[in-house]
Amino acid sequence: MRLVLVKTVFIASLAWMLQGCETLDAFMSKDSSASKEEEYAGWDDKMFHEKAKEALDNKNYQKAVTLYEALESRYPFGDYAAQAQLNVAFAYYKNDDPEAALAAADRFIKIHPRNPSVDYAYYLKGLINYNRGIGFIDRFLPTDSSQRDPGPAKDSYDNFQELIRRYPNSQYVADAKQRMIALRNNMAMYEVHVADFYMRRKAYVAAVNRANYIIKEYQRTPAVPFALQIMQDGYRQLGMDELAADAERIYTLNYPAGAPQANYKDEGAIQKVWDAMGLDK
Repeated sequence: MRLVLVKTVFIASLAWMLQGCETLDAFMSKDSSASKEEEYAGWDDKMFHEKAKEALDNKNYQKAVTLYEALESRYPFGDYAAQAQLNVAFAYYKNDDPEAALAAADRFIKIHPRNPSVDYAYYLKGLINYNRGIGFIDRFLPTDSSQRDPGPAKDSYDNFQELIRRYPNSQYVADAKQRMIALRNNMAMYEVHVADFYMRRKAYVAAVNRANYIIKEYQRTPAVPFALQIMQDGYRQLGMDELAADAERIYTLNYPAGAPQANYKDEGAIQKVWDAMGLDK
């Protein structure tokens, strides 16, 4: 009986405490909203725009997002509404929120397809995906970008390609083309890493097929000599000496001066440690 009473008191006390927490949270939220209302009192759309731009220039991206969203919600048909929708996409991008940035850019494109700045929205989508695979460590340590997940790179390539197709005279086309070259080179090298993975696992047929795919789909990229070397090694392992000789002849023909030696087996320190620990075996 005493145990039941203790349990009842404990549950009642816990319920009271939780209710108190909810009440406090609600109060704090209400108080925060009230303080914002007081801060924005008397602000017109121009004031919101200026303060948001100031936050953006000062790299206070979260504040910029808050102000641009407030501007759009309060003045959805004002003079600064369209610009706010585009700027909030950029603010999300700089605030490391790619999903929200892409959604905002897509929304701007859908609502304002004839806006003079719509080409920038397409360009911004490409930038977001271009930098999407870069993690915290990549910002401070040299890493091989071709070994990252190729998904964002492919999306970025498609974004830039769409920009060029729709707006060939856009001021952003030149930069987009340069980024597309880098993206294509990285995607090609990613395929080399996959082919090399198959070689190390003695899956020679898969390695040769992947190398053939590189030569077919990624011509005139730095990955081609690597693919040719993989083909030579793979065909020799399969006992197909004639095909190995063909691959070697093509390599020599295209790189008569010995060209960049396709040493795709050159491993970095991180990979050596990884293998020494017996990982990925």
